[in-house]
Amino acid sequence: MTVAASSAIPANQTVTKHAHIAPGLAAAVAIAIVATVIGKLVPVVGSAVPGAVIGAVIAIVVKPGAKLAPGLKFASTFVLQCSVVILGTQLSIGTAARVGLSSLPVMLGTLVICLTAAYVYGRALGVARDLKTLIGVGTGICGASAIAAVSPIIEAATTDIGYAVSTIFLFNITAVLLFPVLGHAIGMSQHSFGLFAGTAVNDTSSVVATATTYGPAAAQYAIVVKLVRTLMIIPICVGLAWLTDRRKGATGAATESSRRMSPRRAVRLVPWFLIGFVVAALINTAGLIPVSSHGALSDVSLFFVAVALSAIGLSTNVTALRRAGAKPVLLGAMLWVTVGAASLGLQALTGSLH
Repeated sequence: MTVAASSAIPANQTVTKHAHIAPGLAAAVAIAIVATVIGKLVPVVGSAVPGAVIGAVIAIVVKPGAKLAPGLKFASTFVLQCSVVILGTQLSIGTAARVGLSSLPVMLGTLVICLTAAYVYGRALGVARDLKTLIGVGTGICGASAIAAVSPIIEAATTDIGYAVSTIFLFNITAVLLFPVLGHAIGMSQHSFGLFAGTAVNDTSSVVATATTYGPAAAQYAIVVKLVRTLMIIPICVGLAWLTDRRKGATGAATESSRRMSPRRAVRLVPWFLIGFVVAALINTAGLIPVSSHGALSDVSLFFVAVALSAIGLSTNVTALRRAGAKPVLLGAMLWVTVGAASLGLQALTGSLH
């Protein structure tokens, strides 16, 4: 009797935990399904932003109760992290190396310029540190995916995540409309425009939409550049993990001995989902993931992002959004212009603009 009772306790605890997150997770999944349908009907919009918007509208009108909170937190953290792991299945290390070598000066240059500008502009505008970081990495790397990877590391508030994603989306749409016109106006080749779109547009769906409008060759090159650019998530996240750890130590959250960076501790700073991202990319490179399954895996990753963003929308704090004001959008606009100009300028300097 005693053995049976003790063995039943963990099972009961597991059931209770799952029941605890079920309501909030179910609500996020339901909204994500609607958002995915919208994304299929209007591909340029994608599914992440509709999920965030629908969730935010519901949060403002209905104000979800505390019962949904555990599931919403689960969706906005663990589900979001899983989407980053699955994203790794789209990468081939060999292809990334080949394209990366030719586009590296422009890719790294735009990233450094973007992150530096995010710090300088954000400080001048008085944008909060976490929100400034999220908009910077979202603009410099890969939109919602980068925000998904970085947000748990810096422990960003759901309000900041939602605001950052919405800001990035606004300028993605602007890029889709304006960049092809600009490319034709200055006579860019398919290859050059593909590099421009791959380095100056954020989310993958917007990169595809922008480059496809210009031509099929531009689209093929832009997609590969974009996926290689996604690899920049790894060093950025490791660096932010180290900075966050140092900041906690400086504020007394860590002891003096814990602040010393041993190799073992450095490894522990690497988030599990980034390790998963690299492992997934290596498995794909080894040919263990059938090419025929790439589309389905990409859809799963995008759906997970939609679930997470729906949860973040449902967690919207209207008061915090009002307090943030228009400055984050202005920061996003300034970074968008800066990265676009940097991409064209670096291509001109390296002889890639033709």
